[in-house]
Amino acid sequence: MITTLVVDDDFRVARIHAAAVDGVEGFRCIGEAHTAAEARELVDRHEPDLLLLDVYLPDEDGLSLLRSLAGTRQPPPDCIVITAARDLESVRAAIGMGAMYYLVKPFGAHRLREQLEAYRRWRSQVSAAGAEADQATVDSLYALRHPTAARVRPRLPPTVARVLETVAGADGPRSASQVAGAVGISRPTAQRYLADLERRGLLRLELEYGATGRPVHRYTVPRRT
Repeated sequence: MITTLVVDDDFRVARIHAAAVDGVEGFRCIGEAHTAAEARELVDRHEPDLLLLDVYLPDEDGLSLLRSLAGTRQPPPDCIVITAARDLESVRAAIGMGAMYYLVKPFGAHRLREQLEAYRRWRSQVSAAGAEADQATVDSLYALRHPTAARVRPRLPPTVARVLETVAGADGPRSASQVAGAVGISRPTAQRYLADLERRGLLRLELEYGATGRPVHRYTVPRRT
């Protein structure tokens, strides 16, 4: 479960964002803070994985808060900035401090859900990558942080593209054996291509448990909001 703290001086907006967090699978809002001081207290108490952080707070600039957390906590919580601040200086400062994304108010509810789901995929990929990463893994991690850009399908090798098209055109999730038979490749090769497409965020992995207790990996195309 990804624990999330909402930091916004507007009580109504904070409540809306907290409800949005709880509505996304794999997330739980552990509190709402309306000042930087409250945010520090809740971070110390709950050690959240993620902050949804406004820049305009009554007692301190939100980016100053983010900077101080990075200097006092190792590792600091990840952060998605959600703010009405449109000046490029704030955007550059947030990016420089490692913000996962910068959402400018107002925005549709689907945009927040999209970023939360992208963050969840990113955390999953980081956990799966282990202690070292090759260039393909690094590229995948960067792509997962920007789901809107990821909607533009990258140029894929012909066989990998056929694997993706086979899953996309199916009437339900497909296993590596089913894909291998449809494309005309070996099952291990199909599994390798499927796993790579899943790491890129182009496919979603579903585990199906049978009588043996060992899950079957099945793949489908992620839903887009």
